[in-house]
Amino acid sequence: MDLDALSGVVAYKHTGEGVTTVTAAVDRINIKNPLTEICDLEMSGQVTYATGRSSMEITLQIAKAPNSATDSDQHVPKAVQPEDIFMTCAFTMVSLDPVTKKPINIAPLALSTAAERALYAKGEENHKVKKSLKKSHILQKAPDAEESALIHTMWTDSVAFADANNPTKRPTNMTPMSKSTLYSAQIMQPQYRNRHDFMIFGGYLLKQTFELAFTCAASFSHARPTFVNLDPSTFESPVPVGSVLYINASVTYTEPDTVADGTRIQVMVLTHVRNVEHGENERKSTGTFFYTFHVDIDVSVLPESYSEFMRWVGGRRRAKRLAENMEADAKEGRRLSVIGSGAERVTE
Repeated sequence: MDLDALSGVVAYKHTGEGVTTVTAAVDRINIKNPLTEICDLEMSGQVTYATGRSSMEITLQIAKAPNSATDSDQHVPKAVQPEDIFMTCAFTMVSLDPVTKKPINIAPLALSTAAERALYAKGEENHKVKKSLKKSHILQKAPDAEESALIHTMWTDSVAFADANNPTKRPTNMTPMSKSTLYSAQIMQPQYRNRHDFMIFGGYLLKQTFELAFTCAASFSHARPTFVNLDPSTFESPVPVGSVLYINASVTYTEPDTVADGTRIQVMVLTHVRNVEHGENERKSTGTFFYTFHVDIDVSVLPESYSEFMRWVGGRRRAKRLAENMEADAKEGRRLSVIGSGAERVTE
């Protein structure tokens, strides 16, 4: 919620007050260095990609606040050390005409330093990656030969587990995907609306999806999950104040954690909205979110139906991308400590 709010502050610093700015997507949230102490945190962010169209990328980080606010020799804000960076993320914000609610063009970024050009290039790369992700979606790309073989193996296993005459028994640490689902339904209250009209603040929706995803991973594993990553996620439609928000969280993929002992659990969270009178025939989808958690024990999920197998394949593809990104970050030392004097900062 705090990061989404800071994204709005940064966006308005770029656009000015004559527009309506909304959160369109959360491009990524990653844990860089887990917190090991109670300390003050500094949130900082800046526009890192804006071409002059209606959208912009806001890059943010949370880091351990420096011991003193300024460098005593130069009287400038002290730089955050790479090892003190706790979390990094990016939001895509879209500017709308406040009357027509249609997208309007905003000022492009003027780049003057090597660090700014590097951040802009990373934002441009992220923009291309988001487009390519659509092509690898399970609705667009069918399972390949390797994925089909894995599906067949899991299906034959599930058949054997269900056969009372078969001596093969389901491992005690394996849970059917259908048994991993948790649900939530709540009325959207006016105190959670955004600054423009009676629509719910995007950060509040993220908070609700994260909490149910965390609870889902905990109830599935019977262990305490640790957050690892949020995949790129898009807000599909607004949630009005007074409507009923339905949230559905389920485990779609598990794999051994190659970085630390234990298991990575991927949780898919579906959100839908309906007016409080329930006069509409169907719920309207407001977004799908994919969270990855780590637990210190060995657990696994077993898909059994065709739709569950497709969710598993989609989860496997996302897990492979996450592993590649984490490896690239480790090799190249990609840190966001370059966020400098132009960044908006908040210390708590």
